[in-house]
Amino acid sequence: MPDSYETFKKEYLQLTGIDLNSYKENQMKRRIDNFITKHSDKTGYQNFLALLKSDTKVYKDFISYLTINVSEFYRNPAQWKTLETEIFPNLIKKFGKRLNIWSAACSTGDEPYSLAMVLSELVPLDQIQIQATDLDNEVLEKARVGYYSEKSVKGLPQKYQDKFIEPVSPGVVKVSDKLKSCINFKQQNLLKDSYPQGIHMIVCRNVMIYFTEEAKQEIYHKFASSLHKEGVLFVGSTEQIIGPSQYGLHSCQSFFYEKQ
Repeated sequence: MPDSYETFKKEYLQLTGIDLNSYKENQMKRRIDNFITKHSDKTGYQNFLALLKSDTKVYKDFISYLTINVSEFYRNPAQWKTLETEIFPNLIKKFGKRLNIWSAACSTGDEPYSLAMVLSELVPLDQIQIQATDLDNEVLEKARVGYYSEKSVKGLPQKYQDKFIEPVSPGVVKVSDKLKSCINFKQQNLLKDSYPQGIHMIVCRNVMIYFTEEAKQEIYHKFASSLHKEGVLFVGSTEQIIGPSQYGLHSCQSFFYEKQ
């Protein structure tokens, strides 16, 4: 059928390079249908494709909507404490202070900025460089600017707020310029683009839940290939890996996997 969801997925892939087949269909289709209802007075996927091609704002808004940008600083504090007291010290012992760190699917930057804050307890700030990637250019731009609501930083330990968070206006804060200089933001599609190599730590949290099992397996294999031997993958609190040995990984702490 010319106006089917299958046709829409094929034409959207040609238009944007984003393969919707790698996302859970029922969940993604429901999100797309909701967006069409709210943003278009015409029904049907073909009409919506025509709108995406003709309206730049709707095109950008739709990509932002699809990429599900939910994030906060220092999410799941116990895991960040483990990172500070056990994982980072072990990595520094093995690889030195200039760690090669990649924050994959970084959204609005809360995560890579949190990484830099935690690592700064162990490494001088001018020696920290973190790669941070996401599919959505709009959220990457927000990350580069570094403005956030006070609510998004409420979980940060006070020592980090004092060092790196500056008030801007009521309810709005920004990360310091010295922290921004530690992060290199870049667009990347995890399902299509090449991965960096020789990485000492990959952080990809609360993202894999949106992918199909096939896409997850592909990404985990690529993450393992990207890691340096004895490098570590840090995943989200709902994303423990079943059978990590199939990827050449083993669990070294809850939510942390080391490359064998």
